[in-house]
Amino acid sequence: MPLFGKRKAVAGRASPLERPEYGWIWKPLVVLLVLYLLVTLAMGIWWSREPAPFDVEQATASERVRVAAEHPEAATSPAARGAVTTATLIGVVETLYQKPGGYLRNDIFPPGLWLDNMPNWEYGVLRQSRELAQWLPTFEKEGVAPLETALEKLMGESRDWLYPATETRLEAASEALGEHLLALGSGAAAFADDGDGLALWLERVAVRLDDLSQRLSASVGEREALRDLAIDPDELPDPTPWYRVDDYFFEARGQAWALLHFLRAVERDYADLLVAAEAQGLLTRLIGELEMTQRRLWSPLVLNGSGFGIFANHSLVMANYTVRARDLASRLADRVEGVSVPAWQPVEPAVDAEPAPVEEAPQEAAIPEEEAVVPEDEAVVPEEEMPLPEEEAIEQEQDL
Repeated sequence: MPLFGKRKAVAGRASPLERPEYGWIWKPLVVLLVLYLLVTLAMGIWWSREPAPFDVEQATASERVRVAAEHPEAATSPAARGAVTTATLIGVVETLYQKPGGYLRNDIFPPGLWLDNMPNWEYGVLRQSRELAQWLPTFEKEGVAPLETALEKLMGESRDWLYPATETRLEAASEALGEHLLALGSGAAAFADDGDGLALWLERVAVRLDDLSQRLSASVGEREALRDLAIDPDELPDPTPWYRVDDYFFEARGQAWALLHFLRAVERDYADLLVAAEAQGLLTRLIGELEMTQRRLWSPLVLNGSGFGIFANHSLVMANYTVRARDLASRLADRVEGVSVPAWQPVEPAVDAEPAPVEEAPQEAAIPEEEAVVPEDEAVVPEEEMPLPEEEAIEQEQDL
C-alpha cells in the first residue's frame, strides 16, 4: 500500500453512508397522490350533480309515516290543510344533507373544499327554505311553536362546521317541522282558509326573484340586451366579477328548484282557494317558468357570451326566466289576497242522516238550486295586470 496517494476504489463497492438508496420512497407517494386526486375528482363530479325533483304527494305520504311512528292513527287519518306544504319543506331541507356528498357548503376538506357550484346551489335552496319557514306562521290559524323552532334552526350560519354544524341544525329543523306535520294529521293545527298568508309569502317570493334578476343581469356586458327584461340598467348593482358569475347562476337554480316544489305543494293545499280566485292559470305559468330554469346545462362552464357570438350567456337566459317568474308571482299574490273559502273538513260527513229526504230534495229543487248558485260564483275578478309590490325592508341575513 503506498504511503502517499489515493487508494483505488474497489469496483462494485459503495459505502451506504455515502450513497443512500432512498429512490423507492417517492414512487409510492406519487402513486398515492395520483390515486387520491383521481378519486377526489370523481367524487367531486358525482357530488356536483343536482338532485332530481321529487313528487310532493309521495313525499307527504312518506313523511307522515315517518313522523307518526308513535302515533299510527295520525298517518292514516285525513290531514288538515297545509300537510303537503309542510311535508314538502321537510323533504327540501332533508335533501340538503341526504343527497350524495351531504351538505357541502361547510366542508373544509377536498373534494368539497374545491367545489363551488353545488355549495351555491345549496345556499339558494336554503334561502328559499328560510323564506317559507319565516312566512309559514301567517298561513296558520294560530301560532305554532314548532314552526318557530324550525325557523331558528334554519337561520343559523350556512358555513358552520364546528358543533353545532349546519347539518345538525338542518336535522333539528326537520324534526321540528315533523312535529307540526304530526299536529296537522291529528287536527291540532291547520292552515287558514283565506289567501292572505299565501299572498304575503308570494310577495316576498317576488322580491327575492327580483333580487336574483338584478344580480344575474349585472353580469351582462351589453346593457341593450336588458331592455326586454323591464330592468333599468342604471339601477343594477356593480358589475359581477368573472369569478362570481357561476355562483349567482347556481344560486338561482337552487332557489328555483326549492320554489318549484313549494308552489306544487301550495297547488295541492290551496286547490279550492285557487279555483275561487281564478288563479290556476297564473300558478301553472309560474311553475312552467321555474321548470325552464331546471333544464340541463350542457356546457361544463357557465358562459358569459353576448349577442350572436360563439358563446352563450347563461346568466341572461336565467334572468329572462326569473323576471317572468317575478311578475307572475306578484300578480298571483294580488289575485289570492283577500280571497277566502269555506272551512275544509278532513273528516268524513256524518252517516246518521236519513237517506230518503236527501234523495227527494235534489229532484224537486234541482233547477232552482243551480240557478241560485250562478250569481254567487260571479265574484269580482281582480285586474289582470297589477303593479309589482313595493320592495319591503329586507331583514338582516347572514350571507357569507
